[in-house]
Amino acid sequence: MPWLSVSFEADPECVERLTDALLEAGASAADVSDAAAGTSQETPIFGEPGATTARGWERSRVSALFPANADLPAALARAFGAAGVAATTPYRVEHVDDQDWVRVTQSQFTPQQITPRLWIVPSWHTAPDPQAINIVLDPGLAFGTGTHPTTRLCLRWLDRHIHGGESVIDYGCGSGILAIAALKFGAGQACGIDIDEQALLAARHNAMQNQVNVVLLDAADKLAQPAQVVVANILANPLRVLAPLIAKLTARQGRVALSGILEEQADEVREAYRPWFDMDMTKHEDGWVLLSGIKA
Repeated sequence: MPWLSVSFEADPECVERLTDALLEAGASAADVSDAAAGTSQETPIFGEPGATTARGWERSRVSALFPANADLPAALARAFGAAGVAATTPYRVEHVDDQDWVRVTQSQFTPQQITPRLWIVPSWHTAPDPQAINIVLDPGLAFGTGTHPTTRLCLRWLDRHIHGGESVIDYGCGSGILAIAALKFGAGQACGIDIDEQALLAARHNAMQNQVNVVLLDAADKLAQPAQVVVANILANPLRVLAPLIAKLTARQGRVALSGILEEQADEVREAYRPWFDMDMTKHEDGWVLLSGIKA
C-alpha cells in the first residue's frame, strides 16, 4: 500500500501534543527530529535520568505517515486544532511507495570491524573474516549493536584489557554485547545486569546465538560477587549515582570502564569515582569519552 508522508516544523513545547494528535487523526506513525539535522546547527540531545533541565531542539521537524487515501487536509486540520497549532502552518507532502521494509532495514546494518580481530556481524550477513572474533548481533529493542561510539569505546577497551580468565560484570548490559565480547576475548565468566526486562531477554537471546554463557540478573536481584573487570555503558547522571554500587561490584585491584559520557561531563563522573578508583585513562570518540581506572 502506498503512503503519504507529511512533515513540518514546530516549536518544541507543542511536539508531544502534535504527535499524539496526528495519531488520533489517522496517522499510522509520527516522529520528531532536529529541524537543523544535516547542517552545522544540528544539535544532539540526550534525555538522561536525573537531568535537572529538559533539553530539546529550538526547532523540531514533525513527520507523520498516512495511508495514501487519507483526507490529508482534514486530518491535519484536526491535529493542528487539537494541538493548538496555527492552521496556516506550512507542510510538505511526499508519496512513499510500499517496500519490503524488513529488507530495507537489514540493508542499513552491515558487518562492522571494531578492532583488527573483532567484527560485529548481523545474522543475515556472512562474516567477512571467518578467522576473526565474530559476534552475531541484530538490531533490536536493547541498546548495543556496536555502531554507537560508546559501545565501540567499550569493546576496544575490553580487547586491550581481557587477557584470559577474568570475571566480568556488564552493568546496564542492554543487548549483552559487552559481556559476550568479554567471553569471546577469553574472560572466564561474565554477568550482565540491567533494570529492563526486555534488555535481559535480548541479552539472553544474543548470548545463545553466540554460544556463550552469560549470567543475567535484574538489578533489583541480589547482585553478583565483585568482579575483576566491570564495564558500564550507561549515561553520565546514572553513572554518578551508581558510583558506590559499581565500586562495590569491583574487586580490589580490579578495573572499571565507564562510558555513555559526553566530553563536558567527564570531570564530574571522574570525581564521583575518585574515592574508590585511581582513574587513569580517558578515550575519546565523536564527542564521547570512556573513563577507566583501577580500584585501590
